[in-house]
Amino acid sequence: MRVIFMGTPDFAVPTLKAIRAAGHEVVAAYSQPPRPAGRGKKLQPSPVHLAAEEMGVEVRTPVSLKPQEEKDAFAALNADVAVVAAYGLLLPVAVLEAPKLGCLNVHGSILPRWRGAAPVQRAILAGDATTGVTIMQMEKGLDTGPMLLKRTTRIDEKTAGELTDEIAAMGAEAMVEVLSRLPHVRAEVQPIEGVTYAHKIDKAEARIDFSKGAEHIERQVRAFAPRPGAFFELRGERIRVLEADVIGREGATATVLDDDLTIACGYGAIRPTRVQRAGKPAMETEAMLRGYPIPAATEIR
Repeated sequence: MRVIFMGTPDFAVPTLKAIRAAGHEVVAAYSQPPRPAGRGKKLQPSPVHLAAEEMGVEVRTPVSLKPQEEKDAFAALNADVAVVAAYGLLLPVAVLEAPKLGCLNVHGSILPRWRGAAPVQRAILAGDATTGVTIMQMEKGLDTGPMLLKRTTRIDEKTAGELTDEIAAMGAEAMVEVLSRLPHVRAEVQPIEGVTYAHKIDKAEARIDFSKGAEHIERQVRAFAPRPGAFFELRGERIRVLEADVIGREGATATVLDDDLTIACGYGAIRPTRVQRAGKPAMETEAMLRGYPIPAATEIR
């Protein structure tokens, strides 16, 4: 089939590659425009942009798809289907309806739970036991379209980074399966019960509040690893916690309980096992403490 691909981050790249490997013709790849990145703030193309260029696929990076000329250019590609994976721009109705078989989305949750921008992080924060991926026929509403295929996985102790990579691979396989059976895939209307929304992550959410329970904080650490990284501040410096264990100890909230950086929470305690100081590489907590001791009884604000 003639496929338009629409995606931006690393999450979308496996689907792009899988579609191409399955023999479909990717007639164009849409991605968000290059953004300033790195110390020099040079414009950096997105992961999908780079992957598509390597394949020799035309890349388009409009700021918006609302202008009529953009809608016309999209329709002129005469695609059978558009595949969308974390694109990041609103698709007008004219765009949704332009491909013969519509637009299909790779969504990183089991719909209707966690519609929206940050389904992986929200599932971890909520303590969900499972999540997965849904291939969905797109419509005007936010992740409200009929479902074509689902795949599930256990969350266990995975970080958001690990879980995102796993779901990205699952989504790529699922999308190829759906494309192989179009237009004869049976669609399932999303149930009204169980709808939740995965609102975009605010960086302020990454600050650790030690008045919360230890299990909540451990989920927070995993939900924000590797980015933006859950953190606390000490001596005027931000310390990111990339991995942590729940410890069955009690003490004064936000107080270091021992020389291993076990920190008392509202209930229980956590022990960061991998951390990162500002401007420093990530390291095991033991290694950081050798050069930056944080003794017992230190209070963390």
